[in-house]
Amino acid sequence: MQIGVCPLSFFVGEKLIPDGIYASIRRATVVNGRYSRSECGREVVRMEQYKEEFIRFMVDSNVLKFGEFTLKSGRKSPFFMNAGAYVTGTQLKRLGEYYARAIHDTYGDDFDVLFGPAYKGIPLAVATTIAYAELYGKEIRYCSNRKEEKDHGDTGILLGSKLKDGDRVVIIEDVTTSGKSIEETFPIITAQADVKVVGLMVSLNRMERGKGEKSALCEIKEQYGFEANAIVTMAEVTEYLYNKPYNGTIYIDDALKAAIDAYYREYGAK
Repeated sequence: MQIGVCPLSFFVGEKLIPDGIYASIRRATVVNGRYSRSECGREVVRMEQYKEEFIRFMVDSNVLKFGEFTLKSGRKSPFFMNAGAYVTGTQLKRLGEYYARAIHDTYGDDFDVLFGPAYKGIPLAVATTIAYAELYGKEIRYCSNRKEEKDHGDTGILLGSKLKDGDRVVIIEDVTTSGKSIEETFPIITAQADVKVVGLMVSLNRMERGKGEKSALCEIKEQYGFEANAIVTMAEVTEYLYNKPYNGTIYIDDALKAAIDAYYREYGAK
């Protein structure tokens, strides 16, 4: 096995992987002709086919957009992801399948509950629970929280399955920029029963700083002690779309690539 280490840009065969965006990743290597990266101390090997399909799916669904957007944090970003744009039955079915595959690849079958924080996490948890049963033949339970605790009928803070002692939980969200949602969600989960949170899965790792210099996903892992992963990273999105036509359109051209690189020079995780 031959491994070559490069800090920012590097070749795979005769293909140059875009530089700049990898400034927030600790190192990059070439392993048996494939590229891999180390995120939060964990080696990540080249995109599987379903990740490439997922990037196309985000673009087709008008969920991943490019231009100039003001984020909740006040940052001006050249890209934006809005999972609320998944609105049709077919889109939600496919979305659940992508999440299910990513969760299975990352965490295996050793968990009992998918927890989707209100509100966007609710359809994600439901769709992925259905997909997981169809793809892997395992019945897992879905659970979500209410924004306000209900005091009549089906009382309590939870929707779906109740949590019970010994449950192993995977949290599912659309995207995490600052980690604030986990600050709200983790105490709710652990207050219900003696459970273990196995990990977090989001659809896109924006790869920008959280509260400190590291990415929000790395900060979550360090603070709470569980893995935090994404179906795809923004580095993978850029690599896949940069100067490559998709459906007759080049979504990331040289100008947009320069804007993305500039954004990560200012806000990229270290």
